Amino acid sequence: MLSTLRHPVFARLFAAQVVALLGTGLLTIALALLAYDIAGDRAGTVLGTALTLKMVAYVGLSPVLAAALGHLPRKAVLVGADLIRASVALMLPFIDAVWQIYVLIFVLQAASASFTPAFQATIPDVLRDEADYTNALSLSRLAYDMENLLSPTLAGLALLVMSYSALFLGTVAGFLVSAALIVSAALPPRVADAQRPFRQRVLRGARIYLATPRLRGLLALNMAVAAVVAFVLVDTVVLVRGRFGGGEGAVALAMAAFGAGSMIAALALPGVLKRVTDRKVMLSGGAGLALLGFGFAAVLADAGSGPGRGLLLAVWAGLGFCNAAVMTPSGRLLRRSAHEADRAAIFTAQFALSHACWLLAYPAAGWLGPWLGLAATLAVLSTVAVAAVLVARRVWPAGSSSAIAHDHPDLPGNHPHLRDYGGNRRHSHEIVIDDEHWRWPSRG
Repeated sequence: MLSTLRHPVFARLFAAQVVALLGTGLLTIALALLAYDIAGDRAGTVLGTALTLKMVAYVGLSPVLAAALGHLPRKAVLVGADLIRASVALMLPFIDAVWQIYVLIFVLQAASASFTPAFQATIPDVLRDEADYTNALSLSRLAYDMENLLSPTLAGLALLVMSYSALFLGTVAGFLVSAALIVSAALPPRVADAQRPFRQRVLRGARIYLATPRLRGLLALNMAVAAVVAFVLVDTVVLVRGRFGGGEGAVALAMAAFGAGSMIAALALPGVLKRVTDRKVMLSGGAGLALLGFGFAAVLADAGSGPGRGLLLAVWAGLGFCNAAVMTPSGRLLRRSAHEADRAAIFTAQFALSHACWLLAYPAAGWLGPWLGLAATLAVLSTVAVAAVLVARRVWPAGSSSAIAHDHPDLPGNHPHLRDYGGNRRHSHEIVIDDEHWRWPSRG
């Protein structure tokens, strides 16, 4: 896996991702402390609203920004977004009102909504070999998990000798270093695409995404992941401190177990995916999330025995493993589901649609807990995951990546696509939704 880092361009991009993630992790901790200083007991409401604004920016703005900025060089988009994020982080220590937090966080997340899908779409253009790209996806997953472990540690050490406002400077440094690394990388140019009306550019990624069976399956699996993992992210602190009477360290240990499971999966997946199809791995991961969720909900509901802390850590590690089994291969599906000119659009669609799932799951995990109790909440969310996995199996049939015979009755006889197949209107090849294939052909 580490051999992929020998690629000079990817090595710079991966380093940029790591430092930006560390900066974002410091921002999360500093923002929580800032919210408490400004809002006191209302800090949780402030942070919850900020998280909602983040999701709104991701879901609503990412397709619009991708369409508006699609004509610019990808380096300009990535560096510009990093500079905007650094500027916002630099302003945050000087604010003194809740509304200012909301405005600045929305601007920062709008910049992230343009940066992240553009960055993700660049990697497959840099790493053409599928094995290298699979390694890159695993490394990216490891980077996210390591950030979850390292950022709180670094913040804790920094807070021993300085105020939390200094953490914002670490965030600024992270985004500036990220921008510098991207500037130093020789990124491949964008592939020229046909000029389309703005509305078509905004909707093109979603149109391709929703017309492709494996990506409809991915969307359903995104919902399965969001449903169960939202419980982990939102309710772990309630479960550990309320049910077990544990302290902050116990909460951190539970989240570390989740991250460790995810890291183990990320390390194992490059070898597994050489022998097992993406569909089988991802559906198994989704089913594992649902089954573990149901099992732990049943244990929680048994007031007589109740779960031990060891069981909690084991289940959280299993959920982390299953989460990575679903999410890590998703980039491979996106890569093979669009031509290079449409790759940024398809990654943007995944970014927006997957975060729409989280926009539904986060409030459900937070609001159902006090109303139904933790056991019933996890059971409800696991039921959603089961339904989502069943939908994924239905809309993503096995063998959908193989060649399909189909007709082109409307194309002129001299069309380049027909010439590629000897002028035959009926021919067979793997399908990618594009201007010549706006619908997925049936096998009938």
